[in-house]
Amino acid sequence: MRTSSNLIRPDNGGFSIKEVVEIIARALVDQPEAVFVSEISSAHSLIVELKVAKEDLGKIIGKQGRNAGAIRTIVNAVSARTRKHTVLEIIEYP
Repeated sequence: MRTSSNLIRPDNGGFSIKEVVEIIARALVDQPEAVFVSEISSAHSLIVELKVAKEDLGKIIGKQGRNAGAIRTIVNAVSARTRKHTVLEIIEYP
């Protein structure tokens, strides 16, 4: 059984940060097949690149950046457990 404390822990069969970002992004856009998420990891930091179609960029960012801010808040909360500085980059994908 998954509880809220182990949902986002890949070692417990939960979701990774990459999977969480992908699930959220696919739920927001009109073209979920055009969502790509990649991770660039180093010893003390993690960069999560979210690539979406040009037409869906506004849906990911949201009014006044609220959706992007909310996704970043979730990413930062999850990354606090890994003790790595995490950055979410939103990239327009042609």
